[in-house]
Amino acid sequence: MNVFITGANRGIGLAFVQHYLARGDQVYACHRDNMGGLADIRDTPALHTLKWDVSKLPDESALQALPDSIDLLINNAGIYGPGKDGQMLEAVTADTMHHVFDINCVAQLRIVQVLLPRLRRPGAVIANMSSKMGSSADNTSGGAYAYRAAKAALVIVSKSMAMDLEGQGIRVITLHPGWVRTDMGGKNGLINSVESVAGMASVIDKIDSYEAGAFVAFDGAVVPY
Repeated sequence: MNVFITGANRGIGLAFVQHYLARGDQVYACHRDNMGGLADIRDTPALHTLKWDVSKLPDESALQALPDSIDLLINNAGIYGPGKDGQMLEAVTADTMHHVFDINCVAQLRIVQVLLPRLRRPGAVIANMSSKMGSSADNTSGGAYAYRAAKAALVIVSKSMAMDLEGQGIRVITLHPGWVRTDMGGKNGLINSVESVAGMASVIDKIDSYEAGAFVAFDGAVVPY
């Protein structure tokens, strides 16, 4: 299986890389500038690293390095944006909203548009990484305006993708990784990246158990939106 993963140089993305390499898949790992943890495993024959800033269209060399057929696309790249104080009602700016929205929602749409001709039909899967913080039903604390809004929008974008691509045999799911101990999630997270990825990979494997475009947590539970 050919697996394409964005934001693959650290945290959850790197754990996804290691998970699918261990399964024997060919993994195409996308990073921006710093290879991060990918540098430690760069000699693995099944690992193919690509420099691709998801906020932009890829250059031709990146596209030429891709396989003709992609079985699984994991849209993992994302940012939190300014810390808690910078996303309070009184402080969040239009520029912050636009930047976080571009990286956490628009970029995922852009990547699907670029890779769509390479997604295997039928049978390809697109997994978009959102967050429970994008659930209005789960929002009991407010704040985090840019991050919440972008992750909520991605759920809607994923649903539209699912509807548009269902007839081509391409399935789409939106994932919540849980509160993970990573650079973004912080040291107080409830699970580590390996546990999160194992759960999400299981959800991907069982995608036919969910409705098209479902929003599902790492433990298999559907997230109320």
